[in-house]
Amino acid sequence: MFGNTVLAQVKRADNIKMAAITRFLRENDLSIDTTVDVFITVTQNDRLIACGGIAGNIIKCVAVDETVRGEGIALTLATELINLAYERQCPHLFIYTKTQNEALFKQCGFYTITSVPGMMVLMENSATRLQRYASYLTTLRQAGDKIGCIVMNANPFTHGHRYLIQKAAEQCDWLHVFLVKEDTSRFPYEDRLALVRTGTADIKRLTVHRGSEYIISRATFPCYFIKEQGVLNHCHTEIDLKIFRQFLAPALGITHRFVGTEPWCAVTAAYNEDMRHWLQTPSLPVPPIELVEIERLQYHGMAISASWVRKLLVKKDFSSIDKLVPEVTRDYLESMFVARPAHSVTGQLESTLTGEK
Repeated sequence: MFGNTVLAQVKRADNIKMAAITRFLRENDLSIDTTVDVFITVTQNDRLIACGGIAGNIIKCVAVDETVRGEGIALTLATELINLAYERQCPHLFIYTKTQNEALFKQCGFYTITSVPGMMVLMENSATRLQRYASYLTTLRQAGDKIGCIVMNANPFTHGHRYLIQKAAEQCDWLHVFLVKEDTSRFPYEDRLALVRTGTADIKRLTVHRGSEYIISRATFPCYFIKEQGVLNHCHTEIDLKIFRQFLAPALGITHRFVGTEPWCAVTAAYNEDMRHWLQTPSLPVPPIELVEIERLQYHGMAISASWVRKLLVKKDFSSIDKLVPEVTRDYLESMFVARPAHSVTGQLESTLTGEK
């Protein structure tokens, strides 16, 4: 195609070609995203001129050399990426990309969900899928003047998570809890969901929902074209909360969003203020949602967190873990060491110590 232009697939194990892709992305003000499984590259006379990657059902790391823009290379690359995703049994596609690529992907059948003006856009290859999901949520709507919502990872489920749910439920006519849908941690999604549902079975006026791809996980949110961590955090919050407030919350009649807080943690405070802005700003054409902060449950002066439990699990300190988690979680964690060699479990946990609190 196009004379000496060649398209190729590159797997992450190909270190030499991956090094070339990394350099090319850097030249185009991008960094490589470690979640990408496979890249499509376009070379011309043995020179890399374009690339794009696929991570699950998300297209990432799309870059085209400025010397060949406008020659149809970008459209060809996008088409190849979409075809490859279909071959990998991923027909439901998302793309996070720079704002200037929005028109290109519209030509390929993608539709804009929301954007951070001048920074990035989130698109998917359906004009109706999000609306269909919102319509499904309306079937789960409950009556009441004060309808609350919590979004959590529960990685794993702790006394702190249960405390937040219980305190929020006490303040609401009904509470909806969404468990972020991702399998990037040691604890599989189905296990985490079962722990939350079992551990909250006695709490009235509560629905624990499966997460969806429209509740944006920090694990899947792209960081490869946003260099500053502060800007990245703001972009994640804006994208996530715009979708939540404009599509998901109206479907369920949600009026309040509950979060845990630590008075002495500047990072948590900044995130919650960012969230408050997007839940209440009049710039969005939907009713505002009140953010309610609940101080996190503490043990011996420290906020109980999933990361604390994971660190103790590496040490196999079950006597300390017992103080931080419900019985159902403790039994589950103990069973992990029975089901497989302890060194195997410990090794995997050591690689998952960062992340959600």
